[in-house]
Amino acid sequence: MLVVSTLTWASVLVGLSGLFILAPPLLNPPWALVTSVYAHAGPGHLLSNAIIIVLAGSFVAWSTTRLRFHLFFITTGALAGVAEVLVGGVLGQPTAVLGASGAAFALVGYVIAGNPASAAALARLRVPPRVLLVVVAVVAGALTIAFSAPGSALIAHLTGAILGLVAGRFQVLRVPSQRR
Repeated sequence: MLVVSTLTWASVLVGLSGLFILAPPLLNPPWALVTSVYAHAGPGHLLSNAIIIVLAGSFVAWSTTRLRFHLFFITTGALAGVAEVLVGGVLGQPTAVLGASGAAFALVGYVIAGNPASAAALARLRVPPRVLLVVVAVVAGALTIAFSAPGSALIAHLTGAILGLVAGRFQVLRVPSQRR
């Protein structure tokens, strides 16, 4: 993230800021889908995302492989960015987005829903799927409101939290145990 963010800051100085930022039209340039996840607007933005990623990401990384972790990080970050751009476009506000916040919120959601205590509680409560869907939406909304800075990409944060909560509930990063 530091390398891509530094390149992003340098590109702004020479008038090439669009190289690392996801904006309409999507996939122009095509690599922005990935680079926008690693690019940050400034050192404070980078540091705040890095802290969340280190804290929540450590728990997730310990329970999966490096490849699965990075694919989850890139996929949730990119989907969160796309959601932000598309919803902004629907609302008539062309949105450019960058940063790992969507992926960071996905990691937090995964930790919340993917831990044994959450699984045990849901198993005991026998929550119907529709109620679980409402609970996921409420928890994702609460995470978004509680931890989003003013003016940040709220749709990306909400999308990341929902993706993480669902992925954690279904343990998508769990590595199948090997028999010895």
